[in-house]
Amino acid sequence: MSVKNNMGKAKSAILVTGRALNEGISFLVFILLDLLDFILCLVYKIADFVVEAEWKPCYCCSSSAKQAMAVTSTGKTILVSEKGESTKIVRLTSTKLQLEDVSDTLYTRPSLVSEISKTTVNELRRLNKMTTKTTANNTKKNGSTTFTVNSTIVEMLQGKIGGMQSFPIPRWSDCDCSTCCSWTTSSKDALFVHSDGAKPGDKTSTEDVLFIHGFISSSKFWTETVFPNFTAATKSKYRLFAVDLLGFGRSPKPTDSLYTLREHVEMIERSVLETNRVKSFHIVAHSLGCILALALAVRHPSKIKSLTLIAPPYFPVPKGEQATQYVLRRVAPRRVWPPIAMGASIACWVRTYLMEGFFLHTHNAAWHTLHNIICGSASKLDKYLDVVRDRLKCNVNVFHGRDDELLPVECSYNVQTKIPRAQVKVFDNKDHITIVVGRQKAFARELEEIWSNSSSSSA
Repeated sequence: MSVKNNMGKAKSAILVTGRALNEGISFLVFILLDLLDFILCLVYKIADFVVEAEWKPCYCCSSSAKQAMAVTSTGKTILVSEKGESTKIVRLTSTKLQLEDVSDTLYTRPSLVSEISKTTVNELRRLNKMTTKTTANNTKKNGSTTFTVNSTIVEMLQGKIGGMQSFPIPRWSDCDCSTCCSWTTSSKDALFVHSDGAKPGDKTSTEDVLFIHGFISSSKFWTETVFPNFTAATKSKYRLFAVDLLGFGRSPKPTDSLYTLREHVEMIERSVLETNRVKSFHIVAHSLGCILALALAVRHPSKIKSLTLIAPPYFPVPKGEQATQYVLRRVAPRRVWPPIAMGASIACWVRTYLMEGFFLHTHNAAWHTLHNIICGSASKLDKYLDVVRDRLKCNVNVFHGRDDELLPVECSYNVQTKIPRAQVKVFDNKDHITIVVGRQKAFARELEEIWSNSSSSSA
């Protein structure tokens, strides 16, 4: 008995020591990265000014703000205002008023380096005062409403509305190859969609399935794994659509897009649902794709036949916490171990040209999508899950790997807490990727069973 107790104490001591080392090393590493980020920002800005004779808009100066007037172009007006934890973009068209959210984590990520900078601290205080007075301080100039917003977003929106680029393309830092410059296109006609299975002209009764990939991925996450493992009977009955999200894979990567939740969802609707005349459908989504799946379910509650969520990034936000910043800390805890946590932390916190090579031509889309979808939707997910629980009658299945070091298993159990009928399956020795990759044949069978049961229950 004493031997076991000693072994237990030794194991506990090793774990505590390991955590302390991880935290200590992580603190030092990310302090150095913050410094490097700050230095590279200045270096590239100076290079921009020398070579291009102008600054390139960026989010490095987190608290910079300016007055932006409503801009009108071709019958469309975009008004921007800042309130609380996100920038609201109101798009007024001839038929409807649209509202989009831009997460404050794009330009507010507290670090020791920023906190010890007196200028930054003063600017943050000034921004905070402006933010709290935004509603009261909207003023009129020449009949137009003005708002205080982050300056980088203003410059992006001006280009987005007026059709003008605020900086030349290609730039001195671009290699000018077709791959690295493909993200600069403004084409947003449709997403790339891989279709498989039953054809529209088939006489047999068919059903539709939409597959949505996760962050920094593409439709190949599905087409190279589960698609080849579906049976002939499944492919004769179901139309399978795997989409490349806006800014990823072979889909358009417009430089003037803010990659908000609305933009992603509307592109999926236009490229898949409308183009293929989808009336009802199943959804299979992984990681970030789960947020888009829930948003689609809320917009089309009567059309959803089943929801299959794999490693959903759902962190209930404690009362009093700022939702976007809370989720940012959970998803990217600024730790060097495990490696996937370090990768997520660098992707979330360090935004300079360090990431350009990693993201290649998708860095613009990846950065905005990560913050505006994963962090920016933090305050929306509770409402989405409530709608799925109360208004949708479809089956909800959740899969998670017990060894997932990016999104913990508790995320899936949190979903089940909100939607009691959700069936949660946790797989041992599987992580964020191997929950699908490596067990694709078994997963294909599980999906076929889910769709079959959903069809039977709705019959």
